Amino acid sequence: MKSDGVSRRQVLRTTVGYVGVGMLGYGSSRPTRAQSAETWSQFGYDDANTRHAPENTGPVTDISQQWAVETGDGVWSSPAVADGTVYVGSGDHNVYALDAADGTEQWAFDAGGSVSSSPTVADGTVYFGSNDNKVYALDAADGTEQWSFKTGDWVYSSPAVADGVVYVGSKDNMVYALDAAEGTEQWTFETGDTVRSSPAVADGTVYVGSNDDSVYALDAADGTEQWTVDTGSPVYYSSPAVADGTVYVGSGRSLYALDAVDGTNQWTLLMNNDVGSSPAVADGTVYVGSADYNVYALDAADGTEQWTFYTGLDVYSAPAVADDVVYVGSYDYSVYALNAADGTEQWAVETGDTVPSSPAVADGTVYVGSEDNSVYAIQGSPGTPKSEPTDDSGPGFGLLSAAVGSGLAGLSRALSTDRDSDK
Repeated sequence: MKSDGVSRRQVLRTTVGYVGVGMLGYGSSRPTRAQSAETWSQFGYDDANTRHAPENTGPVTDISQQWAVETGDGVWSSPAVADGTVYVGSGDHNVYALDAADGTEQWAFDAGGSVSSSPTVADGTVYFGSNDNKVYALDAADGTEQWSFKTGDWVYSSPAVADGVVYVGSKDNMVYALDAAEGTEQWTFETGDTVRSSPAVADGTVYVGSNDDSVYALDAADGTEQWTVDTGSPVYYSSPAVADGTVYVGSGRSLYALDAVDGTNQWTLLMNNDVGSSPAVADGTVYVGSADYNVYALDAADGTEQWTFYTGLDVYSAPAVADDVVYVGSYDYSVYALNAADGTEQWAVETGDTVPSSPAVADGTVYVGSEDNSVYAIQGSPGTPKSEPTDDSGPGFGLLSAAVGSGLAGLSRALSTDRDSDK
């Protein structure tokens, strides 16, 4: 593994719309940003999975690649950022702890199976699941294993940690509640199929989807079923987000808005392809991606479409909202920054492969993984997004210029990825 980001992807692009290649620390005079109290400590940012960090700063202008770290396989896991460290899993069986400023490896833990689960950092401990059928708790400082819990099958679901309890799903059809300190089982709830979806926790209730075509609301204390909604299609990758008394989740080709108390359907929006992306909710708007190549902004109250942004391929990455900007990855090899109000593209950065990983945003930096076996830190200056994209001619990596917008829209590539099988 190397953290200098020098690889085949750092070849100068000659395609129209790309600018020159550069790395901070390789000819750039920009100082390294000091770490602050900003964190993105779990997949959904908060326990309710809103993926909205209202106090965090994201890169809006003067975009460049801060660093890129190569792992031994694709990165589906979404990074967590806490105390100046980035934690992320890889298909190479490892969870990595990387210095947020320069990507230097602090430690790596071999889980024995590929890690698509996104780490959660709470009280100095890193929690995640693995395809070796276990949930792990590691010391955040040095990666020492604190405990592991054996489930009946692989764990793709990302843990939620609330009030000293770890909530997580498994391919064995179960939702588990584990003591965060010791890993002992508190309760289990059996669904009718695989639970890839990552739980959200709000107001004493755990919300989670299952491949059995259902969304569940469970009592966080004992796992008692509060309600179940049949969506008619598997809740495969999408994880619920809870805001203002409503649960938002994708199932099949639809995005659902369900009453958090009793599961009553508030509204449903049918899209042109699967909604595997997990929604983000910020300031009365729901942001979500679809396999129909679009990112959507919808009125949270009634599902009215506010805007759509077309990428070049499927969007399974879950949007992150910070600094009035929506950050999201696409299978068209790109990471996008979009004006939250009107969907105008602020910038786009190309990676070497698909971007199923969901961004984490902190300290003016976006952290995200790609199927090109790398984790990226994309840095820039925070600020109010502009209605017209800027021309960033400084250090960058695979930057798409404003002239081409979503210039990869014509890209076609047959993608068939089965993450159920351990590599």
